[in-house]
Amino acid sequence: MNAASAQARPFPWNEVMGVAFGVLRLPPGAFWGMTPRELNCALEALHGAAPGVPARSDFDQLMQRFPDLDVGQQVEAIPWKT
Repeated sequence: MNAASAQARPFPWNEVMGVAFGVLRLPPGAFWGMTPRELNCALEALHGAAPGVPARSDFDQLMQRFPDLDVGQQVEAIPWKT
């Protein structure tokens, strides 16, 4: 996927406000006064940090285990469908 083919998704305001008001119990003034970094820190304290990107060595191992198919190449068996 390249940047041109990526679809922009709208910001999930309903979910963010639901967590801010319902879980963190922030008053509206505190929520709207927060910077994105402050909100991120509050969410990380609640749920932990999001996993980072895989290390290059891990990514290389995945590429070796699950190589891309060449154009026209067929998958012989799909494990979860056999």
